[in-house]
Amino acid sequence: MPRKKAVPEVAEAKKATKKEEAVPHEQPVPEVNIGTIGHIAHGKTSIVHMLTGKWTQEHSEEIKRGLTIRLGYAEFILKKCPKCPLPEAYTTKDKCKCGEKAIPVRRISFVDAPGHETLMATMLTGAATMDGALLIIAANEPCPQPQTSEHLTALEISGVRHIIIVQNKIDAVDEKRAKESYKEIKNFVKGTIAEHASIIPVSAQYGVNMDVLLEAIEKYIPTPKRNPDAAPIFLTARSFDVNKPGTKIENLVGGVLGGIMKEGKLKVGDAIEIRPGRKEEHENKVKWIPMETTVASTIIGNTNVDELVPGGSAGLGTNLDPSLIKADSIVGQVVGLKDKMPPVFHELELEVHLLERVVGSKEELATQPLKPNEPLMINAWTSRSVGTISHMAGKNIHLILKLPICVSKDARIVLSRRIGQKWRLIGYGIIK
Repeated sequence: MPRKKAVPEVAEAKKATKKEEAVPHEQPVPEVNIGTIGHIAHGKTSIVHMLTGKWTQEHSEEIKRGLTIRLGYAEFILKKCPKCPLPEAYTTKDKCKCGEKAIPVRRISFVDAPGHETLMATMLTGAATMDGALLIIAANEPCPQPQTSEHLTALEISGVRHIIIVQNKIDAVDEKRAKESYKEIKNFVKGTIAEHASIIPVSAQYGVNMDVLLEAIEKYIPTPKRNPDAAPIFLTARSFDVNKPGTKIENLVGGVLGGIMKEGKLKVGDAIEIRPGRKEEHENKVKWIPMETTVASTIIGNTNVDELVPGGSAGLGTNLDPSLIKADSIVGQVVGLKDKMPPVFHELELEVHLLERVVGSKEELATQPLKPNEPLMINAWTSRSVGTISHMAGKNIHLILKLPICVSKDARIVLSRRIGQKWRLIGYGIIK
């Protein structure tokens, strides 16, 4: 599929953080965050491009290698023709095929997750921001592929329940293979959270059945009930310096955070805290100091808005020195109001629930019991760290974390173990 020239993410963020008066969105703000997940090269980014017009592989290494490395973001407005029957009535264009003006229904954000096995930690970061997901499965390959299984398990552990299966690349197979692929998919999802999920055959390359997919999104991935009056929690999934080299001091803008509002609201001028914050070392002692700043801008897409509310992906401009948060250096940290933040954990007491089998590897491997002093990778919300098991008692383990995490006590802690050269998903823990 020909790729459109990417619009540099830095340039977009720079434009959005200019000091200008915030304006209300002319169209509805994002209400729901949908992930695109699945095995590498099954067409996740192509489907996002077909629906939004944006190619989310924007960074030079992604373009060079032709794969998603970082989480990609895009938005679209799902619209409906008031005259045409379903599913033909659903579109992303201003006008329906019949010429009638389409009416906006919902603004939707996509989180495009990488499918490569070495980038599972990045996928888990994205899963923490998803309200629902499209599981992309290519019809021209046997199902399941290793990361198809791993991503579906990650959704289940992360609590993502609203799933649509997209059988992509039907243009690359004949009718017989398409039916075989369908049977493989049904057998694969039997007994999982996706057992009763709709399976939509599509061709992302030619735009076939996109209206059917849009109808399924509207029907099966609802807007979650959120609490805008709760203490604000913003989960950071990206962080960057948007200033170009050589920018004069008086023209510098503060660091920018990308992520989602999980709860509550944030507006320009709010005094905020970022936890765990920055690392400081003094006399061989390490401390993590929360960073305090104010909100300089609230951004949806490329537009400055009045405030951020729970919903799709968003940006948060700050007055912090951009060198403190450049190059995704504070991904996983949590933004909120001082004295109204979740706790910071340097150690975790977990009740562990292990999977019967390791997922993501080509071999069928039973999950072995945990061992004292074993290192585990953890993912909680958008944060990740490595912890060492200091002691065990039945299903309970005590982890000493290499990097602290800020997370609420009711969040699930996703656990991965080093098997060979890869981190493999083995289960989850509940904070005691």
